[in-house]
Order: sequence, then structure tokens, then C-alpha cells
Amino acid sequence: MGDAQAACAMTDQPWCAMEMAAPGRPLQQVWRQRLPQPGPGQVRIHVAACGVCRTDLHVVDGDLPWPGHAVVPGHEIVGHVGALGAGVAGLEVGQRVGVPWLGWTCGRCEHCLAGRENLCTGARFTGWQIAGGYAEQVLADARFVFALPSRYGDEEAAPLLCAGLIGWRAYAMAGAQAQRIGLYGFGAAAHLIAQVAVHQGREVFAFTRPGDTPAQDLARSLGAAWAGDSEQAAPKPLDAALLFAPVGALVPTALQAVRPGGTVVCAGIHMSDIPSFPYRWLWGERRIVSVANLTRQDGLDFMRVAAEIPLQVRVHRYALAQANQALDDLRAGRFAGAAVLTP
Repeated sequence: MGDAQAACAMTDQPWCAMEMAAPGRPLQQVWRQRLPQPGPGQVRIHVAACGVCRTDLHVVDGDLPWPGHAVVPGHEIVGHVGALGAGVAGLEVGQRVGVPWLGWTCGRCEHCLAGRENLCTGARFTGWQIAGGYAEQVLADARFVFALPSRYGDEEAAPLLCAGLIGWRAYAMAGAQAQRIGLYGFGAAAHLIAQVAVHQGREVFAFTRPGDTPAQDLARSLGAAWAGDSEQAAPKPLDAALLFAPVGALVPTALQAVRPGGTVVCAGIHMSDIPSFPYRWLWGERRIVSVANLTRQDGLDFMRVAAEIPLQVRVHRYALAQANQALDDLRAGRFAGAAVLTP
């Protein structure tokens, strides 16, 4: 067999993806007949695991604007490099890597030049505008591919790539002075950043949906000083509250829980409307801030922390073909921790 024939045979390998044709429709298993070929600056990755994130729900439920083409969700991707496009340096075929939500930036706008690429006006996102990891193969911009700590298996590493990264950025926004931190919504992100906070000597209070005792039990097992319903008052004034639940009504609740000078961080890409509230709840130099996406530096910083701290990653496994079930279970809150798909 000649070189050209060998190259053709290597690309002639059927593979599947879970694809959504329009907002609100179930994902469908779609088979491709040839491996995708990376263009300049891209890598092809054979997917080993992909986390199921609440942002995926916002994509499939139509909470985020439809990009105008079929979508393969998934932006917590762990896999091995299968092919390198022209000009790619620093990565090798066979290397284990991770792909996050932020998939491409222009590198030229005022935000990119100021080191705030998460606010790039032309940014494109994995599993939304760019085909994501609910698939056996994926193409990624090599600039936005991370090396992963070796202490985590593929399934454990997947939630680090969004739940971990967004949790880390929200935690950083709380500030180094925040010693008492409330986590509203104790899912994939909160169960990771709670461990970082406890490891760093902070006091963690976990607020879950009413009656979610499994999540409360998980929070306590990971070192939370207190865990209860989000409708309950905080047992102590908080220095900061991190909101991972996409529920706007929790913003006034969290404002009442933080002390003067405290911060409420809204960590989701989408949230229901925030109801009106008295100005006195904001007064006292309390702040409300939001987290928008992530930067590559966030990825480098958090992966370094994750390599140092033995994080317990609570994983619920689903086969790739069970992606719709995984999304339904996440929507209904049927598990505590993080869901992960494996091809």
C-alpha cells in the first residue's frame, strides 16, 4: 500500500456524534464516515470522556442563542491527540489533553490585548458554535488545549475543564479576604471548589435546592462547615456567596446573607431574571459581579492547583448514546456531583 493509500485508509474510520438539529430537540446519534482532518493550528482529538455541564442544558434548551447550524454539545473534553494540523507546536500525537468552553478568540480586540480574552467580542465556544465532545472525535484550536494533571483518570479530569475552571474563576472573584464562603447550588462546580476552599483554610457553607439531602451530605463529607436548603438563613454572615444555580431569585437571598463589603458572584452563563429588591440589601458596599467564560490563564492556574490538591471528583457515568438521559438527570437534579459521557 502506498503512502497516499495508507493516509486514506487512516481517515476512512466511521465515528459517531450526538447532534442536535434545532433548539429543544433531543440529541440524535449521527455517524460520520471519515475522520475530520485538522486545519492549520488545529488538532484532532480522540475523545475518552466528556463532562455534562449545565451550560449544555442552556444550549439544548434554547436559553442561549441558536448558532444557526446543528450542534454537538460538550466542552469538558478529555482525549488523546490523534493528528496535528500545520503549524502546531508543543503538542504530540498520543498526548492526553483537555478542551474547555472557550474554543477560539481573535487575539486582536481590546479585550484580548488586555488579557481578558474571556470577553472577546468574536469568541467562539466549544459545544455551541464549535462542535463539541459529545462525540468520538473532535477538532480543537491548539491554542485552547490544556495538559491535564496525571493524578486524575479521564472521567475524573473531564469536570475539571468547566466545573473546575468556572468554580475557580468565581472563587478568585470572591477575593483573598473572603474567609466565609457560601455556595448556592451544590453540583459539579461547587463540589470541586469547596474542596479547594477547605484546603486553603476557608469556611464553606453549602446551600442546595430544598430537600436535596444527598447534595448536603456530599458537601459535609467534603469539609463544608454547614449544609442546608437555599431557603434557610446562613448560620453566619458570609464574606462572599458564589451562585452556581441559575436561579435569579437567589441573588437577593445571597445579598442578605453577605456582610457589609461582601460579594455575590453569579457564576453561570445564563440565569433567570433577578427580582427587584430593596436597596438596603445592596447598601453597605456589597457587590454583585458576574463570571464570563474563562481565560487560558485560568486553566493553567487551576490545573496547577488541581495537581497539588487530591480533589475527590464525584462522577456519574453514562455511555455516549445516553447523552439525553444524562441531560435529563442533570436538569432534574437526580445526582450529586458531575455527569460524564464515555464513548
